[in-house]
Amino acid sequence: MRTRQSSPARGIGAVLARPGARRALAGVAALIAALAVIVLPPVAAHAAGPVPHYLMTAFTNSSESNMYVYDSSNATNYNLVRANAYKPPSGLIRDPSVMRHTDGYYYLVHTTNWTGNTIGFARSADAVTWTFLRNVTVGLNGSTGSTWAPEWFKDSDGSVHVIFSASTTGTAGQFRPYRITATDGSLSAWTAPVALGIPANYIDSFVVKAGSTYHNFLKNETTKYIEHATATSLNGPWQFTGVGNWAGWGSGLEGPALTRLPDGRWRLYFDNYSGGRYYYTDSADLYSFGPKYELPGLSGVARHFTVLREDSGDTTAIPAGNWSLRSVNAPDRYLRHRNYLAYVDPLSASSPLADRRDATLTVVAGLAQANCYSFRAVNLSGYYLRHYNMRLTLQRDDGSAIFKSDATFCGRAGLAGAGAVSLESYNLPGRYLRHYNYEMRLDFRESTSVFASDASFTVTAPLA
Repeated sequence: MRTRQSSPARGIGAVLARPGARRALAGVAALIAALAVIVLPPVAAHAAGPVPHYLMTAFTNSSESNMYVYDSSNATNYNLVRANAYKPPSGLIRDPSVMRHTDGYYYLVHTTNWTGNTIGFARSADAVTWTFLRNVTVGLNGSTGSTWAPEWFKDSDGSVHVIFSASTTGTAGQFRPYRITATDGSLSAWTAPVALGIPANYIDSFVVKAGSTYHNFLKNETTKYIEHATATSLNGPWQFTGVGNWAGWGSGLEGPALTRLPDGRWRLYFDNYSGGRYYYTDSADLYSFGPKYELPGLSGVARHFTVLREDSGDTTAIPAGNWSLRSVNAPDRYLRHRNYLAYVDPLSASSPLADRRDATLTVVAGLAQANCYSFRAVNLSGYYLRHYNMRLTLQRDDGSAIFKSDATFCGRAGLAGAGAVSLESYNLPGRYLRHYNYEMRLDFRESTSVFASDASFTVTAPLA
Protein backbone atom coordinates (compact mmCIF):
# COMPACT_ATOMS: atom_id res chain seq x y z
CA MET A 1 0.00 0.00 0.00
CA ARG A 2 1.46 3.32 -1.00
CA THR A 3 2.13 6.24 1.30
CA ARG A 4 0.47 9.58 0.67
CA GLN A 5 1.34 13.03 1.92
CA SER A 6 -0.35 16.37 1.72
CA SER A 7 0.70 18.68 -1.07
CA PRO A 8 4.04 20.28 -0.10
CA ALA A 9 2.97 23.52 -1.72
CA ARG A 10 0.03 24.11 0.55
CA GLY A 11 -1.07 23.48 4.13
CA ILE A 12 -4.67 22.51 4.74
CA GLY A 13 -6.91 25.55 4.76
CA ALA A 14 -4.06 27.93 3.89
CA VAL A 15 -4.40 30.31 0.98
CA LEU A 16 -1.66 30.02 -1.58
CA ALA A 17 0.05 33.01 -3.11
CA ARG A 18 -1.17 33.16 -6.65
CA PRO A 19 1.02 34.36 -9.52
CA GLY A 20 -0.38 37.51 -10.97
CA ALA A 21 -0.35 36.23 -14.50
CA ARG A 22 -1.54 32.72 -13.90
CA ARG A 23 -4.31 33.00 -16.46
CA ALA A 24 -4.14 34.44 -19.90
CA LEU A 25 -7.30 35.77 -21.51
CA ALA A 26 -8.77 33.35 -24.02
CA GLY A 27 -8.53 34.40 -27.62
CA VAL A 28 -11.78 35.35 -29.30
CA ALA A 29 -11.52 32.63 -31.90
CA ALA A 30 -10.83 29.95 -29.32
CA LEU A 31 -13.71 31.16 -27.20
CA ILE A 32 -16.11 31.04 -30.10
CA ALA A 33 -14.98 27.52 -30.93
CA ALA A 34 -15.45 26.43 -27.34
CA LEU A 35 -18.89 27.96 -27.09
CA ALA A 36 -19.91 26.09 -30.23
CA VAL A 37 -19.81 22.86 -28.26
CA ILE A 38 -23.23 21.71 -27.09
CA VAL A 39 -23.75 22.38 -23.38
CA LEU A 40 -26.01 20.16 -21.30
CA PRO A 41 -28.96 21.62 -19.38
CA PRO A 42 -28.18 22.58 -15.76
CA VAL A 43 -27.49 19.54 -13.60
CA ALA A 44 -30.31 18.34 -11.39
CA ALA A 45 -30.18 17.43 -7.72
CA HIS A 46 -31.61 14.22 -6.29
CA ALA A 47 -33.93 14.32 -3.32
CA ALA A 48 -31.47 12.50 -1.07
CA GLY A 49 -28.91 14.34 1.03
CA PRO A 50 -25.11 14.23 1.02
CA VAL A 51 -23.35 10.91 0.57
CA PRO A 52 -21.72 9.59 3.76
CA HIS A 53 -18.68 7.47 4.28
CA TYR A 54 -17.37 6.06 7.52
CA LEU A 55 -13.70 6.26 8.48
CA MET A 56 -12.48 3.77 11.07
CA THR A 57 -9.19 3.62 12.96
CA ALA A 58 -8.39 0.47 14.92
CA PHE A 59 -5.69 -1.64 16.40
CA THR A 60 -5.92 -5.36 15.68
CA ASN A 61 -5.42 -8.75 17.23
CA SER A 62 -2.11 -8.94 15.39
CA SER A 63 -0.66 -5.59 16.50
CA GLU A 64 -1.01 -3.10 19.36
CA SER A 65 1.70 -0.82 17.98
CA ASN A 66 0.43 -0.27 14.41
CA MET A 67 -2.88 1.34 13.53
CA TYR A 68 -5.08 0.14 10.69
CA VAL A 69 -7.40 2.42 8.68
CA TYR A 70 -10.68 1.18 7.19
CA ASP A 71 -13.48 2.85 5.25
CA SER A 72 -17.11 2.01 4.56
CA SER A 73 -19.95 3.42 2.48
CA ASN A 74 -22.67 1.92 4.71
CA ALA A 75 -21.19 1.63 8.25
CA THR A 76 -21.39 -2.17 7.94
CA ASN A 77 -18.95 -3.44 5.32
CA TYR A 78 -15.47 -2.00 5.93
CA ASN A 79 -12.59 -2.10 3.47
CA LEU A 80 -8.97 -1.91 4.53
CA VAL A 81 -7.49 1.39 3.34
CA ARG A 82 -4.06 0.88 4.82
CA ALA A 83 -2.52 -1.66 7.18
CA ASN A 84 0.15 -0.34 9.53
CA ALA A 85 -0.94 3.21 8.75
CA TYR A 86 0.70 4.70 11.82
CA LYS A 87 3.26 3.57 14.36
CA PRO A 88 4.12 6.04 17.15
CA PRO A 89 7.79 6.74 17.94
CA SER A 90 7.47 4.58 21.05
CA GLY A 91 4.84 2.71 23.00
CA LEU A 92 1.50 1.36 21.89
CA ILE A 93 -1.38 2.62 19.79
CA ARG A 94 -4.27 0.90 21.49
CA ASP A 95 -7.78 2.37 21.39
CA PRO A 96 -7.22 4.92 18.57
CA SER A 97 -9.94 7.57 18.29
CA VAL A 98 -10.20 9.84 15.22
CA MET A 99 -11.90 13.17 14.59
CA ARG A 100 -11.84 15.91 11.95
CA HIS A 101 -10.90 19.32 13.35
CA THR A 102 -11.89 22.77 12.10
CA ASP A 103 -8.49 23.19 10.40
CA GLY A 104 -9.32 20.33 8.01
CA TYR A 105 -6.87 17.86 9.52
CA TYR A 106 -7.68 14.50 11.04
CA TYR A 107 -6.51 14.11 14.63
CA LEU A 108 -5.81 10.89 16.45
CA VAL A 109 -5.64 10.25 20.19
CA HIS A 110 -4.67 6.87 21.61
CA THR A 111 -3.49 4.83 24.58
CA THR A 112 0.32 4.92 24.78
CA ASN A 113 1.05 2.10 27.24
CA TRP A 114 -0.47 -0.33 29.70
CA THR A 115 0.86 1.81 32.55
CA GLY A 116 1.75 5.50 32.76
CA ASN A 117 0.01 8.88 32.64
CA THR A 118 0.21 9.96 28.99
CA ILE A 119 -2.02 9.87 25.93
CA GLY A 120 -0.68 10.16 22.37
CA PHE A 121 -1.65 12.55 19.57
CA ALA A 122 -1.04 12.38 15.80
CA ARG A 123 -2.33 14.29 12.77
CA SER A 124 -3.04 13.59 9.10
CA ALA A 125 -4.16 15.53 6.03
CA ASP A 126 -5.71 12.47 4.38
CA ALA A 127 -6.30 9.89 7.15
CA VAL A 128 -3.70 7.64 5.52
CA THR A 129 -0.32 9.24 6.30
CA TRP A 130 0.01 10.23 9.97
CA THR A 131 2.52 12.44 11.78
CA PHE A 132 3.32 12.18 15.47
CA LEU A 133 2.46 15.36 17.36
CA ARG A 134 3.07 14.79 21.05
CA ASN A 135 2.36 12.74 24.12
CA VAL A 136 0.37 14.70 26.69
CA THR A 137 0.88 14.02 30.39
CA VAL A 138 -2.48 14.19 32.09
CA GLY A 139 -0.96 14.38 35.58
CA LEU A 140 -3.31 11.97 37.34
CA ASN A 141 -0.87 9.25 38.19
CA GLY A 142 2.75 8.31 37.76
CA SER A 143 4.33 5.29 36.18
CA THR A 144 2.42 2.97 38.51
CA GLY A 145 -1.00 4.07 37.28
CA SER A 146 -2.78 3.46 33.98
CA THR A 147 -4.34 5.86 31.45
CA TRP A 148 -6.50 4.13 28.87
CA ALA A 149 -9.06 4.52 26.11
CA PRO A 150 -9.00 8.25 25.25
CA GLU A 151 -11.95 9.33 23.08
CA TRP A 152 -12.63 12.62 21.30
CA PHE A 153 -15.78 14.49 22.22
CA LYS A 154 -16.79 17.72 20.46
CA ASP A 155 -19.54 19.51 22.34
CA SER A 156 -22.31 21.53 20.74
CA ASP A 157 -20.63 24.76 21.89
CA GLY A 158 -17.55 23.93 19.79
CA SER A 159 -15.33 22.91 22.70
CA VAL A 160 -13.06 19.92 22.12
CA HIS A 161 -12.48 17.35 24.85
CA VAL A 162 -10.68 14.07 25.33
CA ILE A 163 -12.44 11.69 27.71
CA PHE A 164 -10.22 8.93 29.10
CA SER A 165 -10.17 6.31 31.85
CA ALA A 166 -7.51 6.34 34.57
CA SER A 167 -6.49 4.21 37.51
CA THR A 168 -4.01 5.37 40.13
CA THR A 169 -2.92 1.81 40.91
CA GLY A 170 -2.23 0.27 37.52
CA THR A 171 -4.05 -2.20 35.34
CA ALA A 172 -5.83 -3.94 38.23
CA GLY A 173 -6.98 -0.69 39.82
CA GLN A 174 -10.28 1.14 39.99
CA PHE A 175 -10.67 3.04 36.71
CA ARG A 176 -12.91 6.08 36.40
CA PRO A 177 -13.50 8.55 33.54
CA TYR A 178 -11.95 12.02 33.33
CA ARG A 179 -11.83 14.72 30.69
CA ILE A 180 -9.33 17.29 29.50
CA THR A 181 -10.40 20.25 27.37
CA ALA A 182 -8.41 21.97 24.61
CA THR A 183 -7.55 25.58 25.46
CA ASP A 184 -6.29 26.53 21.98
CA GLY A 185 -7.32 25.87 18.42
CA SER A 186 -4.16 23.87 17.64
CA LEU A 187 -5.07 21.25 20.27
CA SER A 188 -1.63 21.65 21.85
CA ALA A 189 -2.71 23.02 25.25
CA TRP A 190 -5.10 21.27 27.62
CA THR A 191 -6.75 21.83 30.96
CA ALA A 192 -6.00 19.76 34.04
CA PRO A 193 -8.08 16.57 34.25
CA VAL A 194 -11.63 16.89 35.55
CA ALA A 195 -13.52 13.89 36.89
CA LEU A 196 -16.65 13.15 34.87
CA GLY A 197 -18.59 12.26 38.01
CA ILE A 198 -18.98 8.56 37.21
CA PRO A 199 -18.39 6.08 40.07
CA ALA A 200 -15.15 4.11 40.26
CA ASN A 201 -14.62 0.89 38.31
CA TYR A 202 -16.01 2.17 35.02
CA ILE A 203 -13.89 2.34 31.87
CA ASP A 204 -14.14 3.03 28.11
CA SER A 205 -16.52 6.00 28.25
CA PHE A 206 -17.90 7.03 24.86
CA VAL A 207 -20.00 10.20 25.01
CA VAL A 208 -22.39 11.69 22.44
CA LYS A 209 -24.87 14.53 22.79
CA ALA A 210 -28.42 14.30 21.43
CA GLY A 211 -30.45 17.45 21.92
CA SER A 212 -29.64 18.70 25.41
CA THR A 213 -28.80 15.24 26.79
CA TYR A 214 -25.35 13.73 27.13
CA HIS A 215 -25.24 9.95 26.67
CA ASN A 216 -22.35 7.93 28.06
CA PHE A 217 -21.87 4.29 27.06
CA LEU A 218 -19.21 2.66 29.22
CA LYS A 219 -17.99 -0.65 30.56
CA ASN A 220 -18.67 -1.77 34.11
CA GLU A 221 -15.36 -3.39 35.06
CA THR A 222 -17.00 -5.53 37.73
CA THR A 223 -19.78 -7.10 35.66
CA LYS A 224 -18.19 -6.62 32.18
CA TYR A 225 -21.46 -5.24 30.81
CA ILE A 226 -21.74 -2.07 28.70
CA GLU A 227 -24.03 0.29 30.59
CA HIS A 228 -25.74 3.58 29.72
CA ALA A 229 -25.80 6.83 31.71
CA THR A 230 -27.27 10.24 30.87
CA ALA A 231 -26.77 13.80 32.12
CA THR A 232 -27.66 17.37 31.24
CA SER A 233 -24.04 18.49 31.78
CA LEU A 234 -20.80 16.87 30.70
CA ASN A 235 -19.69 16.95 34.35
CA GLY A 236 -22.85 15.28 35.57
CA PRO A 237 -24.57 14.34 37.69
CA TRP A 238 -24.98 11.15 35.68
CA GLN A 239 -27.98 8.86 36.00
CA PHE A 240 -27.66 5.24 34.91
CA THR A 241 -30.61 4.33 32.71
CA GLY A 242 -29.31 0.97 31.51
CA VAL A 243 -27.41 -1.33 33.87
CA GLY A 244 -26.43 -4.99 33.92
CA ASN A 245 -27.62 -6.88 30.86
CA TRP A 246 -30.19 -4.16 30.12
CA ALA A 247 -29.89 -4.46 26.33
CA GLY A 248 -29.44 -8.23 26.13
CA TRP A 249 -25.94 -8.03 24.63
CA GLY A 250 -24.34 -10.24 27.27
CA SER A 251 -21.11 -9.66 29.20
CA GLY A 252 -17.43 -9.65 28.30
CA LEU A 253 -17.85 -6.43 26.28
CA GLU A 254 -15.77 -3.26 25.94
CA GLY A 255 -14.86 -0.37 23.62
CA PRO A 256 -18.32 1.05 22.78
CA ALA A 257 -18.33 3.55 19.90
CA LEU A 258 -21.21 5.37 18.21
CA THR A 259 -21.84 6.92 14.80
CA ARG A 260 -24.95 8.43 13.18
CA LEU A 261 -26.66 6.79 10.23
CA PRO A 262 -28.21 8.77 7.34
CA ASP A 263 -31.76 8.08 8.57
CA GLY A 264 -30.98 9.59 11.97
CA ARG A 265 -30.54 6.34 13.87
CA TRP A 266 -27.45 5.67 15.95
CA ARG A 267 -25.16 2.70 15.43
CA LEU A 268 -23.30 1.36 18.45
CA TYR A 269 -20.27 -0.89 17.96
CA PHE A 270 -18.69 -2.93 20.73
CA ASP A 271 -15.88 -5.43 21.16
CA ASN A 272 -16.85 -8.83 22.59
CA TYR A 273 -13.29 -9.42 23.75
CA SER A 274 -14.24 -12.48 25.79
CA GLY A 275 -15.51 -14.19 22.64
CA GLY A 276 -13.10 -12.58 20.19
CA ARG A 277 -15.93 -11.07 18.12
CA TYR A 278 -17.16 -7.58 17.16
CA TYR A 279 -20.82 -6.52 17.03
CA TYR A 280 -23.05 -3.59 16.17
CA THR A 281 -26.62 -2.63 17.08
CA ASP A 282 -28.90 0.27 16.10
CA SER A 283 -31.14 2.65 18.02
CA ALA A 284 -33.51 5.47 17.17
CA ASP A 285 -33.29 7.18 20.57
CA LEU A 286 -30.16 5.82 22.35
CA TYR A 287 -32.37 4.25 25.03
CA SER A 288 -33.57 1.10 23.31
CA PHE A 289 -31.57 -0.92 20.79
CA GLY A 290 -32.37 -3.61 18.29
CA PRO A 291 -30.64 -6.98 18.06
CA LYS A 292 -26.87 -7.19 17.83
CA TYR A 293 -25.22 -8.30 14.58
CA GLU A 294 -21.71 -9.56 14.04
CA LEU A 295 -19.58 -7.10 12.08
CA PRO A 296 -18.74 -8.84 8.77
CA GLY A 297 -15.10 -9.17 7.79
CA LEU A 298 -13.67 -7.44 10.88
CA SER A 299 -15.10 -9.53 13.69
CA GLY A 300 -12.18 -11.22 15.39
CA VAL A 301 -9.68 -8.92 13.64
CA ALA A 302 -10.22 -5.28 14.66
CA ARG A 303 -10.08 -4.13 18.26
CA HIS A 304 -11.52 -1.11 20.10
CA PHE A 305 -12.07 1.31 17.23
CA THR A 306 -13.98 4.52 16.58
CA VAL A 307 -15.89 5.46 13.44
CA LEU A 308 -16.04 8.97 11.99
CA ARG A 309 -18.92 9.72 9.63
CA GLU A 310 -18.18 12.27 6.90
CA ASP A 311 -20.56 13.63 4.28
CA SER A 312 -19.53 14.63 0.77
CA GLY A 313 -21.38 16.06 -2.18
CA ASP A 314 -25.03 17.08 -2.32
CA THR A 315 -25.92 14.36 -4.87
CA THR A 316 -25.92 16.79 -7.78
CA ALA A 317 -26.35 14.50 -10.77
CA ILE A 318 -23.96 14.01 -13.67
CA PRO A 319 -25.27 11.90 -16.58
CA ALA A 320 -23.57 8.60 -17.27
CA GLY A 321 -21.71 8.15 -20.54
CA ASN A 322 -19.02 10.00 -22.45
CA TRP A 323 -18.67 13.73 -21.70
CA SER A 324 -16.14 16.51 -21.51
CA LEU A 325 -15.68 18.99 -18.65
CA ARG A 326 -15.07 22.61 -19.56
CA SER A 327 -13.64 25.13 -17.11
CA VAL A 328 -16.12 27.84 -16.13
CA ASN A 329 -13.56 30.62 -15.75
CA ALA A 330 -11.31 29.55 -18.64
CA PRO A 331 -13.99 28.47 -21.14
CA ASP A 332 -11.53 27.64 -23.92
CA ARG A 333 -9.98 24.97 -21.64
CA TYR A 334 -11.12 21.44 -20.89
CA LEU A 335 -10.11 18.91 -18.27
CA ARG A 336 -7.83 16.35 -19.92
CA HIS A 337 -5.10 13.89 -19.01
CA ARG A 338 -1.64 14.44 -20.40
CA ASN A 339 1.30 12.17 -19.52
CA TYR A 340 -0.91 10.63 -16.82
CA LEU A 341 -1.52 13.97 -15.08
CA ALA A 342 -4.67 16.08 -15.35
CA TYR A 343 -4.75 19.66 -16.64
CA VAL A 344 -7.17 22.13 -18.15
CA ASP A 345 -5.84 22.78 -21.66
CA PRO A 346 -7.09 24.89 -24.60
CA LEU A 347 -9.09 22.62 -26.89
CA SER A 348 -11.74 22.94 -29.56
CA ALA A 349 -13.46 20.87 -32.22
CA SER A 350 -10.48 21.49 -34.51
CA SER A 351 -7.87 20.22 -32.03
CA PRO A 352 -6.02 16.98 -32.89
CA LEU A 353 -8.13 13.89 -32.29
CA ALA A 354 -5.65 12.45 -29.75
CA ASP A 355 -5.95 15.59 -27.60
CA ARG A 356 -9.73 15.59 -27.83
CA ARG A 357 -9.83 11.94 -26.78
CA ASP A 358 -7.69 12.81 -23.75
CA ALA A 359 -10.42 15.30 -22.81
CA THR A 360 -13.27 12.82 -23.22
CA LEU A 361 -14.17 10.85 -20.11
CA THR A 362 -16.67 8.11 -19.41
CA VAL A 363 -18.75 8.99 -16.35
CA VAL A 364 -19.62 5.86 -14.35
CA ALA A 365 -21.02 5.13 -10.91
CA GLY A 366 -18.42 5.82 -8.24
CA LEU A 367 -16.07 2.91 -7.65
CA ALA A 368 -16.42 3.40 -3.88
CA GLN A 369 -19.95 4.83 -3.71
CA ALA A 370 -22.55 4.30 -6.43
CA ASN A 371 -24.27 7.62 -5.66
CA CYS A 372 -21.09 9.48 -6.63
CA TYR A 373 -18.97 9.31 -9.80
CA SER A 374 -15.75 8.00 -11.27
CA PHE A 375 -14.17 9.21 -14.52
CA ARG A 376 -12.69 6.61 -16.85
CA ALA A 377 -10.41 7.41 -19.78
CA VAL A 378 -11.93 6.50 -23.14
CA ASN A 379 -8.52 5.87 -24.73
CA LEU A 380 -6.81 3.85 -21.97
CA SER A 381 -8.72 0.77 -20.85
CA GLY A 382 -9.08 0.46 -17.07
CA TYR A 383 -7.59 3.88 -16.28
CA TYR A 384 -9.40 6.38 -14.05
CA LEU A 385 -8.80 9.84 -12.70
CA ARG A 386 -7.85 9.67 -9.03
CA HIS A 387 -6.23 12.00 -6.53
CA TYR A 388 -2.74 11.08 -5.41
CA ASN A 389 -0.71 13.36 -3.13
CA MET A 390 -3.46 15.92 -3.77
CA ARG A 391 -2.74 15.93 -7.54
CA LEU A 392 -5.30 14.60 -10.03
CA THR A 393 -3.68 11.75 -11.96
CA LEU A 394 -4.66 9.02 -14.39
CA GLN A 395 -3.95 5.52 -13.08
CA ARG A 396 -5.02 1.98 -13.74
CA ASP A 397 -7.55 0.56 -11.30
CA ASP A 398 -5.57 -1.81 -9.06
CA GLY A 399 -8.70 -3.08 -7.29
CA SER A 400 -7.69 -1.70 -3.90
CA ALA A 401 -10.09 0.07 -1.56
CA ILE A 402 -7.90 3.15 -1.48
CA PHE A 403 -7.86 3.41 -5.29
CA LYS A 404 -11.63 3.14 -5.47
CA SER A 405 -12.04 5.84 -2.82
CA ASP A 406 -9.43 8.14 -4.40
CA ALA A 407 -11.16 7.76 -7.77
CA THR A 408 -14.63 8.62 -6.47
CA PHE A 409 -15.97 12.18 -6.54
CA CYS A 410 -19.38 13.45 -5.47
CA GLY A 411 -21.37 16.05 -7.35
CA ARG A 412 -21.98 19.48 -5.85
CA ALA A 413 -24.00 22.30 -7.30
CA GLY A 414 -21.44 24.47 -9.05
CA LEU A 415 -19.67 26.72 -6.57
CA ALA A 416 -19.56 29.42 -9.25
CA GLY A 417 -23.29 29.32 -9.94
CA ALA A 418 -26.08 27.63 -11.87
CA GLY A 419 -25.38 25.44 -14.86
CA ALA A 420 -22.06 24.18 -13.53
CA VAL A 421 -20.95 21.29 -11.35
CA SER A 422 -18.24 21.03 -8.71
CA LEU A 423 -16.64 17.75 -7.63
CA GLU A 424 -15.92 17.00 -3.99
CA SER A 425 -13.62 14.16 -2.98
CA TYR A 426 -15.56 11.20 -1.61
CA ASN A 427 -12.92 10.14 0.90
CA LEU A 428 -11.59 13.61 1.72
CA PRO A 429 -14.75 15.67 2.18
CA GLY A 430 -14.18 19.41 2.07
CA ARG A 431 -11.58 19.09 -0.68
CA TYR A 432 -12.57 19.84 -4.27
CA LEU A 433 -11.13 19.28 -7.70
CA ARG A 434 -9.91 22.64 -9.00
CA HIS A 435 -7.36 23.94 -11.50
CA TYR A 436 -4.40 25.98 -10.27
CA ASN A 437 -1.92 27.26 -12.85
CA TYR A 438 -4.01 25.02 -15.13
CA GLU A 439 -2.99 21.89 -13.18
CA MET A 440 -5.82 19.83 -11.70
CA ARG A 441 -5.47 19.20 -7.98
CA LEU A 442 -7.46 18.53 -4.83
CA ASP A 443 -7.64 21.48 -2.46
CA PHE A 444 -9.48 22.30 0.72
CA ARG A 445 -12.38 24.63 -0.09
CA GLU A 446 -11.73 28.35 0.26
CA SER A 447 -14.44 30.98 0.60
CA THR A 448 -13.24 33.02 -2.37
CA SER A 449 -14.71 33.70 -5.79
CA VAL A 450 -11.44 32.57 -7.41
CA PHE A 451 -11.64 29.15 -5.78
CA ALA A 452 -15.34 28.82 -6.64
CA SER A 453 -14.56 29.51 -10.31
CA ASP A 454 -11.49 27.26 -10.37
CA ALA A 455 -13.59 24.40 -8.95
CA SER A 456 -16.57 24.75 -11.32
CA PHE A 457 -17.02 22.94 -14.63
CA THR A 458 -19.63 22.67 -17.34
CA VAL A 459 -20.54 19.18 -18.54
CA THR A 460 -20.49 19.30 -22.36
CA ALA A 461 -20.88 16.96 -25.27
CA PRO A 462 -17.77 14.83 -25.73
CA LEU A 463 -14.96 16.36 -27.75
CA ALA A 464 -14.24 12.96 -29.31
